[in-house]
Amino acid sequence: MIKDKVVIITGASSGIGEATARLLAEKGAKVVLGARREAKLKQIVDEIETAGGQAAYQVLDVTRPAENEAIVKLAKESFGGVDAILLNAGLMPVSPVSAVKTDEWKQMVDVNINGVLNGVAAVMPTFTEQKSGHILAVSSVAGLKAYPGTAVYGGTKWFVRDFMEVLRMESASEGTNIRTATLYPAAINTELLDTITHKGAAEGMQSTYESYGISPDRIADVVAYALGLPDDVTVNEFTVGPANQPW
Repeated sequence: MIKDKVVIITGASSGIGEATARLLAEKGAKVVLGARREAKLKQIVDEIETAGGQAAYQVLDVTRPAENEAIVKLAKESFGGVDAILLNAGLMPVSPVSAVKTDEWKQMVDVNINGVLNGVAAVMPTFTEQKSGHILAVSSVAGLKAYPGTAVYGGTKWFVRDFMEVLRMESASEGTNIRTATLYPAAINTELLDTITHKGAAEGMQSTYESYGISPDRIADVVAYALGLPDDVTVNEFTVGPANQPW
């Protein structure tokens, strides 16, 4: 059941995070939104509350451990606990390796890898103590298969895949009852394309998204499905894309 679950969502100011926050709140969850854009977070929370939902927000840079810990504290203070976290914040400035965009490589590692690690570290003590919790992370189809132009981005998403699978196995062996779910979206119409600075890569991705892009609402549906499963049931991996996708 989703109703009354307290769910933290990172990268919640747009795209998959925003769509998921709105859907879960509509289904009765208490959502705690984190992202860097405060004005957008406030707008989303205000609209959720106007519609009768329950929500809170905090400005969050996922690369900062203390800010991840603070949003867990906010969830507890606002709604009495934490049941799940959706680790959704990410960057996708893809480019060929030969472009040597080392600053963008570092940004992707900081957000896509360290952001996930910081989020997990922030909730792990609580989930371990209460012997329950659900950790969901957004990887990518680029975390399942290699594509030209995505060497670093795909590498960060392969990391998420491996990390989440190991986390699942360890929680099972340790008896902490922490459930995991990893999402592998294909072309989802979000602001990720806006982070691509390499002209050739941007044009190629734009063409792909124009042909195959789907709404972030579809990913929100999958998150809701995963969270709505009985506590003794879990599905660990979801690949989500259009029915005619070429991947």
